[in-house]
Formats: sequence, C-alpha cells, structure tokens
Amino acid sequence: MRLFKIILISCAISLTLFAQSGKGWFFLNDSDINNGTHNTRHFETLGKFAPGYNKFILKAIDKVQATALDGGGYFADPKASPPEAPIGYDLSLFGKKLIHVERKTSFCSGSSYSAFIEALNMIFKNKADSLSPEIFEAMRMQESDGSRREDKIKFWGKWNADGYGNHYALVQYSNMGKVIPPQEARPGDFMNISWKHGGGHSVVFLGWYKDKNDKYYAVYWSSQKGTNGLGDDMAPIEKIAEVMIVRLVNPQNLFKIDINKKINYKVPGFKINIHNNQRKYPTR
Repeated sequence: MRLFKIILISCAISLTLFAQSGKGWFFLNDSDINNGTHNTRHFETLGKFAPGYNKFILKAIDKVQATALDGGGYFADPKASPPEAPIGYDLSLFGKKLIHVERKTSFCSGSSYSAFIEALNMIFKNKADSLSPEIFEAMRMQESDGSRREDKIKFWGKWNADGYGNHYALVQYSNMGKVIPPQEARPGDFMNISWKHGGGHSVVFLGWYKDKNDKYYAVYWSSQKGTNGLGDDMAPIEKIAEVMIVRLVNPQNLFKIDINKKINYKVPGFKINIHNNQRKYPTR
C-alpha cells in the first residue's frame, strides 16, 4: 500500500511538472469546467499548472470576478452616454485610479486588462513610488477630463485596439511579455481570439477541452454577453480563425516603458491545429 501511494504521488508530481513545462497541449477535465460561470476559484483550481507570473494573473481574475459575482453585465458602445465602462469598478494601479466609471458593466479587453493590472498590484505591492507619472498616465484607461481613451493611444489604447492587443501592448510596446504557441499555452496566459465570422475577443486562457463527442474548445475567462459580463466561457475551436497568446514574463519592464514607441499592427496570429493532436495530455 505504501509503495502504491508513493507511485501515485510521484505520478501527480510528474504531471504537474509536465503541465508547467509548457510542453504539449493543456487539457482541462470535467471537474475543471464545473466550478460555475462566476467562480472565484481559478487560482485554487489551476494555480499549480500556471508558470511564473501566471499565478498572479489567476489570483487577479478571482479578485476582479469578486467585484461582480453575477457577472455585472456586458456593454460595449464607444459613443454611449454615460461612457462605456471597460470594467465595472474604479480600477487602480498602485493605489492611483486608472479610470472612474459610471457603469457597473464591462467588456472583454477591459476584463483582461483589469486582471493584468491587479496582477501588477500584487507583484509590485512595494514599488508603487517607482512608477513615473508619464508611464502611469500611459496606463490610464481614460483621458484626464474623463473622456474615452481612443484605441492605439498609449498602453491601454494598444491593449484595447482591434486585432492582437495583447501583442501590441505586452510584446511590442512594453517588452513585458512573450508569444506562446497554442500547444504551449497554460492557465493565466493572455489570448486574443480572431473569429472566423469576423471580430475578436480578449480573454485570459484557462485551457483546452475535449468533450465526449471529440469536439474541441478553448476555455477562458473574460467578459461577454453569454456570461452576463465577467465569467468563464468556452468556444468551439471550429469557430476560431486564429489566436495570439502572450505570457507576462518581464513585469519589471513596466518601469521603463518608452511611451512614444511605435509598433506594428500587422501581426499574424496562430492557427489552432489541435485536431491533429491524437494524444490527450492529462492535467491530473
């Protein structure tokens, strides 16, 4: 019996290390997707499979979700009055407000950005005074007069831009992140989805899922109509044209962003060739 327990522990450790290594597709099991749409257990459930700073992203998701346990509602309209709210609360970086909102609703890029910002608050809780006023202003989600910060303007404008905002902001503009191919994606990575029918979605990746009918899905946390705002969702791979996946690896580069840096918005994404993968890599 003792030998059997040792073998089980050894196998569990091996699978955890395998999942964290970034080698092979990361599949969720049924229990992973049954925590509820508006759950705050992402770190508890998936933290041990998250590499590096991704653990902070998962903790941040739980913090953001806790502000809207029913989702908070989804709304996106750049010309709305009162203005659209990327996230439903006054998000702050190092204790200073990035935005003052008049709505409790959210939309996709606002939710993923909020997870990113709350993760920075956890990572650098003792370095608030190190951020220059110029860089803080670049991170803001609205102009000083309360008006909407337009797409492609500074950090948030790049994150919120059409296309692969995670790449524009994290890889090119700030050098805080690196590109991850779909087969190496892990919980806590940022993912932009380009749909076959047009348009896109900004999410935090949680894992891939294969149902009993051999249908594949991308599972993620974001804000969308189907979850009444913030919540876990999944999309069939067959509806996705391409993705861009970026992992936060150099958060310290936040403090030396060149706020005038030019970037390339014509970045190709990745096809998801998961159907060609015959092996199911376990997470447990």
